[in-house]
Amino acid sequence: MRRKWLWLIKNTLNKVAMRVARTGHGPFSLVRHVGRKSGKTYETPIVVARVPEGFIAELTYGEDVNWYRNIVAAGGCELFVDGQWHQVSAIEPYTSEAGRDAFGYPAKLVLQVLQKHEFRLLRTA
Repeated sequence: MRRKWLWLIKNTLNKVAMRVARTGHGPFSLVRHVGRKSGKTYETPIVVARVPEGFIAELTYGEDVNWYRNIVAAGGCELFVDGQWHQVSAIEPYTSEAGRDAFGYPAKLVLQVLQKHEFRLLRTA
């Protein structure tokens, strides 16, 4: 069931989110990453929050999604936020409370209600 759900998201919502992210407006950003096995370059839409050290990403579908596994294996990635590319040099765990706080209101409330607790700092240079 989870696999089917992720396929549906990838082939519908992600296509729309990628178009919005490329405009540099709206809630979506793009993470550009290299496949662990294929070596191919991929772009995946995600939602991030800016913090002084870089950006916070909420792992909506957990650690087992390809974009996250790829950036961990590579030790970094590129992130397109608000029309600009940023080089991510490290990926670090981030506390749940601080992660939710980074997104501000009303997103913080939504993350609390949905009991989201997996956040990562995407540290930029």
